[in-house]
Amino acid sequence: MKTFITKNQEETIAVGEKLGKLLKPGDVVLLTGDLSAGKTTFTKGIGKAIGVKKIINSPTFTIVKEYRGDEFTLYHLDLYRLDGLNQDFDLEEYIQSDGICVIEWPYQVKELIPDEYIKVSLKLTGESNRSIEITFVGDHYKDLEEVLK
Repeated sequence: MKTFITKNQEETIAVGEKLGKLLKPGDVVLLTGDLSAGKTTFTKGIGKAIGVKKIINSPTFTIVKEYRGDEFTLYHLDLYRLDGLNQDFDLEEYIQSDGICVIEWPYQVKELIPDEYIKVSLKLTGESNRSIEITFVGDHYKDLEEVLK
């Protein structure tokens, strides 16, 4: 596990960008934290790292937003409004895609969480300070912890 302390949005984006530079197609990032903890802000950094040019904002009301990067797509899911698996959404297709899948509130639909993933826990520790803990779960990600600085 790696822990980062940020003092503002720009630093939170920078940590997301550091992680984003290490991600490859098929990677899954789970974001946890209270409302306003910085989950979407962190996602902006991931998007910046892979060359997304569009403004990244919360997909709370749409559930999924797609952003094309330089080489692959970022799928940004916000499952806050879901309560269990809903047949109206083919969320598995995004999670098992050849893009990067970032999921806010992933435990709303536990059955969709893959065996291997990166978990990012964000916690507001002051007015704009955040603690960001990044945990790598599974053999697929075992080398990333050593590389992430």
